[in-house]
Amino acid sequence: MQATRLVAIRHGETAWNAAQRLQGHQDIPLNALGRRQAAALAAALAGEGLVAVVASDLQRAWQTGAALAGALGLPLIAEPGLRERCFGMLEGLTHAEIEAQWPVQARRWRTREPGFAPEGGESLVEFQARCLATVDRLAAAHSGQTIALVCHGGVLDSLYRAATHVALDRPRSWPLGNASINRLLHTPQGLGLVGWNDMAHLDSLAADDSTSEASAGRQPGPALACCGGGAAADLRPPAAWRLCKFTHLTQRVTTARAWVGGVGCR
Repeated sequence: MQATRLVAIRHGETAWNAAQRLQGHQDIPLNALGRRQAAALAAALAGEGLVAVVASDLQRAWQTGAALAGALGLPLIAEPGLRERCFGMLEGLTHAEIEAQWPVQARRWRTREPGFAPEGGESLVEFQARCLATVDRLAAAHSGQTIALVCHGGVLDSLYRAATHVALDRPRSWPLGNASINRLLHTPQGLGLVGWNDMAHLDSLAADDSTSEASAGRQPGPALACCGGGAAADLRPPAAWRLCKFTHLTQRVTTARAWVGGVGCR
């Protein structure tokens, strides 16, 4: 089986993202900024050579995927297996509300206990298994081609960990930006990382929304630009997708420069 090139995309921003409210399987639409992010994303991927756009059937991912598929003249394929992790009883609450109302569950969630499932929700183990099985199936159906997967932050986190062999209970030090472009290769040996969190296509939006972002306490995540020297370079369709070999840092990485210092490409 040939390698499948995966362009994995997080949905645009929602009002619940801005409020740090846990969405899970709640069907929240994009906000105004999220819709602009989706349009910018579609323009950035016009020359990517995508043959299919597959999206989670939750509104925020579906609307993001619809902007991309529409611009490319491709049908949008619904895939429930790309949904966000189900958080059950914790959905709809802010991080602060979870800490206040459910301190024990909050601790188990915050420390990434792999087997912990909130009442009515999924554990990290169950969730990653669902994500990887879905991606394996989609990649096999598009062997040797390039496809877009429009999904959620938790799904992207699961794929990143699988590609870089990071355990589920390790703290996350990589960004998961709204409307970010992330590239992976799927081969018979599994997933490999090509580039992560490309957000250069959102630069003009960041300038427009700098005031509102500051008031909401949001900061854009740094790009982890593998094998391309920078986020802008990575936005060009790679002529040959090269895998990145990550040397993981034990401390939390706070800048793209610090992170890239621990990266070697092969």
